[in-house]
Amino acid sequence: MQIYFDAPEFDGQLLRAMSYTYYQGADIGECLSTAAHIKSKDFDSWYDEWMQTAERIYALGDESLTADCPISAKQSYLRASNYFRTAMFFIYGFPIDPRLIEAYDKHCQSFEKAIALFSTPVEAVDIPFEKTFLRGYFYKVDGIDRKRPVVIVSNGYDGTHREGYFSAGAAALERGYNVLCFDGPGQGEMLIKQQIFMRYDWETVITPVIDYLMTRNDVDASKIALFGPSWGGYLAPRAAAFEHRLAALVVSPGQFDAMEPLKRALPNIIELLDNDPDLLLNKFIGQILSNVMVATKFRAKMWIHGVDSPFELLRNWKNYNLAQVASQIQCPTLVMDSDNEPLSMGQAHQLFEVLTCPKDYILFTAKDGAGEHCEAGALSLANTRIFNWLKRKM
Repeated sequence: MQIYFDAPEFDGQLLRAMSYTYYQGADIGECLSTAAHIKSKDFDSWYDEWMQTAERIYALGDESLTADCPISAKQSYLRASNYFRTAMFFIYGFPIDPRLIEAYDKHCQSFEKAIALFSTPVEAVDIPFEKTFLRGYFYKVDGIDRKRPVVIVSNGYDGTHREGYFSAGAAALERGYNVLCFDGPGQGEMLIKQQIFMRYDWETVITPVIDYLMTRNDVDASKIALFGPSWGGYLAPRAAAFEHRLAALVVSPGQFDAMEPLKRALPNIIELLDNDPDLLLNKFIGQILSNVMVATKFRAKMWIHGVDSPFELLRNWKNYNLAQVASQIQCPTLVMDSDNEPLSMGQAHQLFEVLTCPKDYILFTAKDGAGEHCEAGALSLANTRIFNWLKRKM
């Protein structure tokens, strides 16, 4: 579904930003007018235009707060937060671009100003994790300390826990669930501020999260669901294979093997990582990195995984495979997929096939406007399906 740009990567990120309109994280006209000023495939132009829009809307929030209009201020800060996050997408990588730090800090500041104006309680949380903390927000349906079901949002590669509010948190709150959104290794604050990188054994991340939830008197310990959007479609199932206190698992899209797209292009790529006398892998990587968009993606992923070369990234990605562990998932699981899925085509079905737990599969279609990655553009439909399913399962 093309929105504006001929470059699919630009168009996909535009749709991602626009998707949050439903939860007050964007306005369609603001997004389209920003896009109209962006030079296609120009990363600097992308950054500059989204930052200008974000700054303008942030200033509108300040103006509304001064005028004693807290609802207008909250809504403006939410949109600005999303726009600041959108600005930094194409400059992910190491060495860290100072512009990324600026956009990230303003993304956080905008969101913090917004949640201060929420009519429902939001708590900043620091969850002990190894030698540091997993930081995020615990969103409550109301101020009453009664035990409620909880949805944990474990986000993806380039998201932040604040984006998790738009992708699933707001929808869960509306339906009576408390929500925990956090940044794990390789995500948000842990990556940008602490330089703590992605890891494949996500159970080491989710287990302390659930340990923390068990200490709260407003959590129903028998009704904890884990939602994994985008790259979370690998991370969440990996965690669920080892963490059996979960009552339900939802992934969008389901993922199975990080190397699968590359295997389709070069079937013996795994063997070549260890033994490549003819340097076929060098030639292959050279070819794919000649595409500036692919090169940008690799640069971002190398930073996220804390590696210095495309070869190291591929060797790291070998660990991200659910083939040996998916059958250990015990909780009811909803695997979501979309018919235009560009990043993990076919993998949701692979995951679904090997699950031995109670399971359901939903294919979202372009006809319903939901055929893109993470059902972008149709979050109301996606969340209807998710929470109808959760209601039946826990």
